Amino acid sequence: MVRMIVSRLLVGVFVMWGAASLIFLIVRAAPGDPATVLLGPDADREQIARLHETLGLDRPLFAQYLDYLGDAARLDFGDSHRLGRPAMDAVLDRLPATVDLTVTSTLIAVVAGVALGLLAGGRAGGLLDRVLSGATIALQSFPTFWVGIMLVLFFALGLRVLPSSGVGTPQHLVLPSVTLALPFIAIVARLTRTSVAENMREPYVETARSKGLTEPQVLLGHVLRNSLVPVTTVIGLHMGALLGGAVIVENVFAWPGLGSLVVDAVANRDYAVVQAVTLLIAGLVTLLNLAADLLATRLDPRIRLEGAS
Repeated sequence: MVRMIVSRLLVGVFVMWGAASLIFLIVRAAPGDPATVLLGPDADREQIARLHETLGLDRPLFAQYLDYLGDAARLDFGDSHRLGRPAMDAVLDRLPATVDLTVTSTLIAVVAGVALGLLAGGRAGGLLDRVLSGATIALQSFPTFWVGIMLVLFFALGLRVLPSSGVGTPQHLVLPSVTLALPFIAIVARLTRTSVAENMREPYVETARSKGLTEPQVLLGHVLRNSLVPVTTVIGLHMGALLGGAVIVENVFAWPGLGSLVVDAVANRDYAVVQAVTLLIAGLVTLLNLAADLLATRLDPRIRLEGAS
């Protein structure tokens, strides 16, 4: 167990280094000059040169990269020239809103997806299985931004039962979290359905039935736990995807999280904020994957035995 944790953390360090290096190159390769964006189109060359020196953009790219890695290791990404404050402080202020949205979406997706997967996999090949399988494919095919707009039109503007944007009450969380959860529900449901259908053919299911257990007891008491091992791994992986998908959803619903922050930062060539957000998300994804691996070992002792051999 300790060996697995250490190896995952070492891999996580390399992943974060790769993410840090990639975003450093991408933001500097993108068209546009931070100094020109900050000063405006009327700035002269002397003003732009002075701001380049202030921001450290006049130095060789490799020197900037080395300084950037050293500062990132201390979680110091410098000041946001747009916000006039440390970049990491701005990111941490927006993080709770994104965490609320991501966690709520994950809970909705896991509960709904596992329930639908159990219903479909418990009667694999039946009418309910075919209907739910078709519905999950449809859920994955709809663009997220389109789903968000349709939900706003129907529930906010049509029925007027939910707010269309902003924060402040639990009702404000409903539409963005459901929008973000719908494709994830489809993934969890399809994976659960496949895993349940496979486990329903295992000998231990017949043994449980021979003992007089009902189908719900077999499904919930025996099949479900064995079927959750691949699901937990996918949940850990896709929570990172939810963090990335929040960029679109937060802008549709004016949700004040990391998504809207990073979009503004990219538009204004705010390197410090973009780099801080990227490294924070990479770190969170690494920890989520580690947590999913640890949970999988709790659900299936064979994983622990294989890791120990």
